[in-house]
Amino acid sequence: MTAKEKHEMNEQRRQILEMLAEGKITAAEAEQLMDALDREQPEPSPAGATRPKTRPKYLRVVVDSAEGSGGDGPGRINVRVPLQLLRAGVRLTSLIPPQALAHVNAELGKSGVPIDLTQLKPQHIEDLVEQLDDLTVDVDQPDAKVKVFCE
Repeated sequence: MTAKEKHEMNEQRRQILEMLAEGKITAAEAEQLMDALDREQPEPSPAGATRPKTRPKYLRVVVDSAEGSGGDGPGRINVRVPLQLLRAGVRLTSLIPPQALAHVNAELGKSGVPIDLTQLKPQHIEDLVEQLDDLTVDVDQPDAKVKVFCE
């Protein structure tokens, strides 16, 4: 484990302890988070060789709710979006005529989505996918849990 990885792990442990001290999580939840950190710790490989990191294939969004939509019991949403779909979408924008892209950009802007599709390049999507690989978002509420991550 590199010094940077050790520092990041220690920082994550400190954040867990702060959440526990502030009452945002229970002791049991803190223990689960610490266990998860230990499992994520890379195993030392023989002869100091490092395994190449596998590229994530999916962006996952999981929502567990105590009440489903319509109030008919628990609800669960589990969406798995192939990251290859994002890559293909970027390549498809290169096939759309510039006038159509300008029209789409204008409509997106009206809807509050300020994205310029004429500037979207394949290398940008690779940077995005690389950043998504490090993304894990957990939102806990009394009646719902939302989790966004790459796998």
